[in-house]
Amino acid sequence: MAVYNFGSINIDHIYSVEHFVEPGETLSSSHYKQVLGGKGANQSIACARANCQVFHIGSVNKKDIHYLEYLEGTGVNCDLVTQTEETASGHAIIQVTAEGENAIVLYTGANHTLTSAQIQGALEQAYANDWVLLQNETNKIEEIINTAHAKGLKIAFNPAPMTNNIKALDITKIDLLFVNEIEAMQLTQTQNIASARLALTNSYPSTKVVMTMGKAGAVFLHQNESIDVAGKQVDVVDTTAAGDTFTGYFLANYCDTNDVKLALEHATAAAALCVTKSGAAPSIPNAQEVALFINS
Repeated sequence: MAVYNFGSINIDHIYSVEHFVEPGETLSSSHYKQVLGGKGANQSIACARANCQVFHIGSVNKKDIHYLEYLEGTGVNCDLVTQTEETASGHAIIQVTAEGENAIVLYTGANHTLTSAQIQGALEQAYANDWVLLQNETNKIEEIINTAHAKGLKIAFNPAPMTNNIKALDITKIDLLFVNEIEAMQLTQTQNIASARLALTNSYPSTKVVMTMGKAGAVFLHQNESIDVAGKQVDVVDTTAAGDTFTGYFLANYCDTNDVKLALEHATAAAALCVTKSGAAPSIPNAQEVALFINS
């Protein structure tokens, strides 16, 4: 079993701040660093570090080839990633407060240069039991879903960041949907979590939903089934990539074992370890670290 991740590859510019900058305010940063990020890259790394075979499909500018080498060094297959000279790589401006909360501004760049030929070429080599993983940081989301579904491939989708185009997608073609509480309410156009949970299961009865709830943990929803796992208590340094780490670890463990409870336990543990470190990709733990944390 392999995961084909059509995902973003971003360069994250991370600034440590006392508080999120206000309109009209000039705010000094106490620390700055530049690291690999992007929801797609983060989720690929999490899958790979959870011992899952991952093929990443995306694009970067040629001058940023060292970030691609870093991605490959984590165990992600990047043979299907293209390099461009015309378009800048995607990047993000990230503010991180002392409490570990973050605010992010994205520039899509090369992440929005996926072509139909690239999509077809990647999916032609996938087998029936493989998974397609998507987020909302690349172009041609609808085409990827329709093509993968037509080929009988299983699809996992994390509709983040939530934008208006998401509501036009056929979610019934999604096998596994990852949302946080805010995204769940936005997708279902509800005002509270209880209503969102009910709307998700009623509107998409064939889709399995995993809703993350921050420190409170996560819940798996499918028809009349509901499985909750509590969050792990840790000292938070930076919440960047926590949700991506959760998604990658859940998918890797679920695909391998088909055990929802085990997948939730490993995903919440991995996300908890992630927030104890600064940065996106560098903060994602490996499977051994997660196993030791669960056993402790």
